[in-house]
Amino acid sequence: MESKDRRPTLKDVAALSGVSVISASRVMRGAPNISKQLREKVEQAARSIGYQSNPIARSLRGESTELVTVIVPSMSNHVFPNIVDGIDDALKDSPLRLVLGMTKYESRSEEVILQDMLGWNPAGVVLSGLEHSARSRELLEHFSGPIVEVMDVDGDAIDMAVGTSMVQAGELIAQHLVAKHYRRIGYVGAWGERPKRSLKRRLAFEAELQRLDAPLVASVILDEASSLQAGARGLQQLLAENPEIDAVFFANDDLAMGALFHCQSHGIGVPGDIAIAGFNGLDISQSIRPQLTTIATPRYEIGHLAGELLRQRIMGDTSRNAGLHRLEQTLIEGGTT
Repeated sequence: MESKDRRPTLKDVAALSGVSVISASRVMRGAPNISKQLREKVEQAARSIGYQSNPIARSLRGESTELVTVIVPSMSNHVFPNIVDGIDDALKDSPLRLVLGMTKYESRSEEVILQDMLGWNPAGVVLSGLEHSARSRELLEHFSGPIVEVMDVDGDAIDMAVGTSMVQAGELIAQHLVAKHYRRIGYVGAWGERPKRSLKRRLAFEAELQRLDAPLVASVILDEASSLQAGARGLQQLLAENPEIDAVFFANDDLAMGALFHCQSHGIGVPGDIAIAGFNGLDISQSIRPQLTTIATPRYEIGHLAGELLRQRIMGDTSRNAGLHRLEQTLIEGGTT
C-alpha cells in the first residue's frame, strides 16, 4: 500500500491525464507547440493531485528549470524594483519565476551569485549593465539559455540588451544647464563610480560641457552608497572646495534630492544660488517642491521588454531578440534649474 504522504510524481500526472510522461513533462515545463486541450488536461491532473514540479531535481538531472535569474545591484530605491516588476509582469501566465540576487555594485559578488544560480540551470539570466568581469563572462559563455542585460545600450551585448543611452543622458543635462546660462558647473557621484553607467554619463556630460565652452569645474565621487545624506555631503564637499559653482549634476535623484534638502535647511536658494539636476526621474523627485530637474528613464518598460524577450526566446521564438533594444528617455525641466 502506498503511503498517503508520498509526494505526487510526474508519472502520476501522466497516468491520470492519459498521456506519456514526456508529454506531461513538456506541459509542466511550459514547452512551446502544445495544444490548448493537452495543456489543460495535464494541468488539471496536476492540480487535482497536488503535483508540484521540483526545480532542484531537474537541475540535478541537467535539465533547464522554470527559474529566471535576475541579478541587480540594489533594491534600496525605485530604480531596480521598477525593472524587476516589469520583468515579473512580462512573465505572468507562464511557468517562469524569478530568483533575485543583489551585488551592491561589486563585480566579485556578481561572479559568486552568478556561479551559484547557474548551478540551478535557470531558463534565462538578467544582468545589470554591459560591463562584467572576465570570470562572469566566462561563466556566461557556458550558459546556453538567453541572457538580457538591462539599463544600458552604450556598448556590445552578450546576447540581448534593453535600456537607454547613458551618453545621451549626460549630453542632455549638459545642454540644458548651458542653455539656462550656467557656466560654473560641478558633478557629484557615489558608489566609488563602480557602476560604469554613471561613469559613462559623467564622461559624456564633461565632454559635452567642453564642447559647449563651459568646462566642468570640479567633481566629487563618494565611495559610499547613494543616499539623501550622501547627496548633502557631496554638495558640501564640492562647494567647500569650489564656492563659485552655480550648478551641479548628480549621478542620480537620491543624491540630488539630498542636496536640495540640504540647501533648503541651510538657506541656500535653489535655483537662485545653485541649480541642481539628477537622473532617473523617480516619482518622489516630481512630488517635492521645487520639482527636480532630471532625466526620466522608462524603468518598468525596460524590465517588461527584457521579460518579453526572455519569454519569447525560452518559448522558441527568436524573431526579434538579437542585439540592443534602445528605449527613449526624457529630460524633465523642474524648478531646481
